[in-house]
Amino acid sequence: MELVFASSNSGKIKEIALLLPEHPVLKGLADIGCNEELAETQTTLEGNALQKARYVSENYKVNCFADDSGLEIEALDGRPGVYSARYAGEQKIAADNIAKILQEMSGLKNRKARFRTVIALCLEGKEFQFEGTVNGTITTAKQGIQGFGYDPIFQPEGYTQTFAQMSLAEKNTISHRAKAISKLIAFLKDTY
Repeated sequence: MELVFASSNSGKIKEIALLLPEHPVLKGLADIGCNEELAETQTTLEGNALQKARYVSENYKVNCFADDSGLEIEALDGRPGVYSARYAGEQKIAADNIAKILQEMSGLKNRKARFRTVIALCLEGKEFQFEGTVNGTITTAKQGIQGFGYDPIFQPEGYTQTFAQMSLAEKNTISHRAKAISKLIAFLKDTY
Protein backbone atom coordinates (compact mmCIF):
# COMPACT_ATOMS: atom_id res chain seq x y z
CA MET A 1 0.00 0.00 0.00
CA GLU A 2 1.12 3.53 -0.72
CA LEU A 3 0.40 6.35 1.66
CA VAL A 4 0.95 10.01 0.88
CA PHE A 5 2.11 12.38 3.60
CA ALA A 6 0.65 15.78 2.71
CA SER A 7 3.83 17.74 3.24
CA SER A 8 6.59 19.39 1.23
CA ASN A 9 8.73 19.79 4.37
CA SER A 10 11.67 17.46 3.71
CA GLY A 11 12.64 17.53 7.40
CA LYS A 12 9.22 16.25 8.45
CA ILE A 13 9.09 13.66 5.65
CA LYS A 14 12.52 12.32 6.66
CA GLU A 15 11.52 12.24 10.33
CA ILE A 16 8.31 10.32 9.62
CA ALA A 17 9.90 7.95 7.09
CA LEU A 18 12.28 6.80 9.84
CA LEU A 19 9.32 6.02 12.10
CA LEU A 20 7.19 4.09 9.61
CA PRO A 21 7.62 0.39 8.94
CA GLU A 22 8.68 -0.71 5.45
CA HIS A 23 5.03 -0.90 4.36
CA PRO A 24 3.14 1.23 3.54
CA VAL A 25 5.42 3.01 1.09
CA LEU A 26 5.59 6.67 2.13
CA LYS A 27 5.38 9.36 -0.52
CA GLY A 28 5.51 13.14 -0.23
CA LEU A 29 3.54 15.70 -2.22
CA ALA A 30 6.29 16.06 -4.84
CA ASP A 31 6.07 12.31 -5.53
CA ILE A 32 2.46 12.67 -6.69
CA GLY A 33 2.99 15.91 -8.59
CA CYS A 34 1.34 18.15 -6.02
CA ASN A 35 3.37 21.34 -5.98
CA GLU A 36 0.78 23.76 -4.66
CA GLU A 37 0.76 25.18 -1.15
CA LEU A 38 -1.94 23.41 0.87
CA ALA A 39 -4.38 25.71 2.63
CA GLU A 40 -4.37 25.92 6.43
CA THR A 41 -7.33 28.19 7.08
CA GLN A 42 -8.87 26.42 10.07
CA THR A 43 -8.62 27.69 13.66
CA THR A 44 -7.54 24.37 15.19
CA LEU A 45 -4.74 21.87 14.59
CA GLU A 46 -7.41 19.20 14.01
CA GLY A 47 -9.13 21.33 11.37
CA ASN A 48 -5.94 22.15 9.48
CA ALA A 49 -4.75 18.53 9.41
CA LEU A 50 -8.10 17.33 8.10
CA GLN A 51 -8.33 20.15 5.55
CA LYS A 52 -4.97 19.17 4.03
CA ALA A 53 -5.56 15.40 4.08
CA ARG A 54 -9.02 15.76 2.50
CA TYR A 55 -7.75 18.05 -0.23
CA VAL A 56 -4.95 15.70 -1.31
CA SER A 57 -7.08 12.57 -0.98
CA GLU A 58 -9.96 14.00 -3.01
CA ASN A 59 -7.91 15.77 -5.70
CA TYR A 60 -5.21 13.14 -6.23
CA LYS A 61 -7.26 10.00 -5.45
CA VAL A 62 -4.76 8.66 -2.90
CA ASN A 63 -4.77 7.48 0.69
CA CYS A 64 -3.28 10.39 2.56
CA PHE A 65 -2.42 11.71 5.97
CA ALA A 66 -1.55 15.22 7.04
CA ASP A 67 -0.41 16.71 10.27
CA ASP A 68 -0.53 20.04 11.94
CA SER A 69 1.62 20.81 14.92
CA GLY A 70 1.74 23.68 17.30
CA LEU A 71 3.76 24.98 20.19
CA GLU A 72 1.44 25.89 23.06
CA ILE A 73 2.99 28.08 25.76
CA GLU A 74 1.19 28.34 29.09
CA ALA A 75 2.28 31.92 29.93
CA LEU A 76 1.16 33.09 26.47
CA ASP A 77 -2.35 31.61 26.85
CA GLY A 78 -1.52 28.75 24.48
CA ARG A 79 0.07 30.89 21.77
CA PRO A 80 1.39 30.46 19.17
CA GLY A 81 -0.67 27.24 18.86
CA VAL A 82 -2.32 26.78 15.47
CA TYR A 83 -0.39 29.83 14.21
CA SER A 84 3.06 28.42 15.13
CA ALA A 85 4.48 28.32 11.58
CA ARG A 86 3.48 31.92 10.81
CA TYR A 87 3.66 33.46 14.29
CA ALA A 88 6.01 36.26 13.20
CA GLY A 89 4.40 36.65 9.77
CA GLU A 90 3.23 34.91 6.63
CA GLN A 91 6.82 34.40 5.44
CA LYS A 92 7.04 31.49 7.95
CA ILE A 93 10.67 32.07 8.98
CA ALA A 94 11.62 29.91 11.99
CA ALA A 95 14.30 32.34 13.24
CA ASP A 96 11.75 35.18 13.29
CA ASN A 97 9.20 33.03 15.13
CA ILE A 98 11.80 32.04 17.73
CA ALA A 99 12.90 35.66 18.21
CA LYS A 100 9.29 36.74 18.74
CA ILE A 101 8.70 34.01 21.36
CA LEU A 102 11.92 34.81 23.24
CA GLN A 103 11.04 38.52 23.24
CA GLU A 104 7.48 37.89 24.49
CA MET A 105 8.77 35.59 27.23
CA SER A 106 11.61 37.84 28.35
CA GLY A 107 11.58 37.93 32.15
CA LEU A 108 8.73 35.44 32.54
CA LYS A 109 9.24 32.76 35.21
CA ASN A 110 6.60 30.34 33.88
CA ARG A 111 8.22 28.74 30.85
CA LYS A 112 5.96 25.66 30.60
CA ALA A 113 5.04 24.64 27.08
CA ARG A 114 3.99 21.67 25.04
CA PHE A 115 4.26 20.60 21.45
CA ARG A 116 1.09 19.02 20.09
CA THR A 117 0.62 17.18 16.79
CA VAL A 118 -2.66 16.09 15.26
CA ILE A 119 -2.64 13.68 12.32
CA ALA A 120 -5.66 13.31 10.05
CA LEU A 121 -5.83 10.17 7.90
CA CYS A 122 -8.07 9.81 4.85
CA LEU A 123 -8.05 6.11 4.08
CA GLU A 124 -10.37 4.48 1.58
CA GLY A 125 -13.09 7.07 2.10
CA LYS A 126 -12.92 7.13 5.91
CA GLU A 127 -11.34 9.73 8.20
CA PHE A 128 -9.38 9.17 11.40
CA GLN A 129 -7.39 11.39 13.77
CA PHE A 130 -4.43 10.74 16.08
CA GLU A 131 -2.79 13.08 18.59
CA GLY A 132 0.57 13.26 20.33
CA THR A 133 1.95 15.72 22.88
CA VAL A 134 5.23 16.33 24.65
CA ASN A 135 5.57 18.66 27.63
CA GLY A 136 8.60 20.81 28.30
CA THR A 137 9.89 24.33 28.81
CA ILE A 138 11.01 27.24 26.66
CA THR A 139 14.71 28.04 27.08
CA THR A 140 15.94 31.62 27.38
CA ALA A 141 18.15 31.33 24.28
CA LYS A 142 18.55 29.11 21.21
CA GLN A 143 20.55 25.93 21.80
CA GLY A 144 21.53 23.38 19.14
CA ILE A 145 21.43 23.16 15.36
CA GLN A 146 19.46 19.97 14.66
CA GLY A 147 15.77 19.77 13.80
CA PHE A 148 13.61 22.62 12.57
CA GLY A 149 11.05 25.15 13.75
CA TYR A 150 11.06 25.82 17.49
CA ASP A 151 13.40 22.89 18.29
CA PRO A 152 16.28 25.20 19.44
CA ILE A 153 14.17 26.68 22.29
CA PHE A 154 12.10 23.66 23.40
CA GLN A 155 13.53 21.46 26.16
CA PRO A 156 11.39 18.37 26.73
CA GLU A 157 10.47 17.43 30.30
CA GLY A 158 13.09 15.17 31.92
CA TYR A 159 15.89 16.19 29.52
CA THR A 160 18.73 18.71 29.74
CA GLN A 161 18.93 19.30 25.99
CA THR A 162 16.63 21.03 23.53
CA PHE A 163 15.20 19.10 20.58
CA ALA A 164 17.81 20.88 18.43
CA GLN A 165 20.63 19.40 20.52
CA MET A 166 19.34 15.84 20.14
CA SER A 167 19.95 13.47 17.28
CA LEU A 168 16.94 12.83 15.07
CA ALA A 169 16.81 9.26 16.40
CA GLU A 170 16.69 10.47 20.00
CA LYS A 171 14.07 13.12 19.24
CA ASN A 172 11.97 10.49 17.45
CA THR A 173 11.69 8.44 20.64
CA ILE A 174 9.93 11.22 22.56
CA SER A 175 8.52 13.85 20.19
CA HIS A 176 4.88 14.84 19.81
CA ARG A 177 5.01 13.82 16.15
CA ALA A 178 6.52 10.44 17.03
CA LYS A 179 3.72 9.80 19.52
CA ALA A 180 1.02 10.68 16.98
CA ILE A 181 2.77 8.63 14.28
CA SER A 182 3.01 5.61 16.60
CA LYS A 183 -0.77 5.78 17.04
CA LEU A 184 -1.17 5.98 13.26
CA ILE A 185 1.18 3.00 12.76
CA ALA A 186 -0.63 0.94 15.40
CA PHE A 187 -3.92 1.71 13.65
CA LEU A 188 -2.54 0.73 10.22
CA LYS A 189 -1.13 -2.53 11.61
CA ASP A 190 -4.48 -3.38 13.23
CA THR A 191 -6.41 -2.46 10.08
CA TYR A 192 -4.17 -4.10 7.50
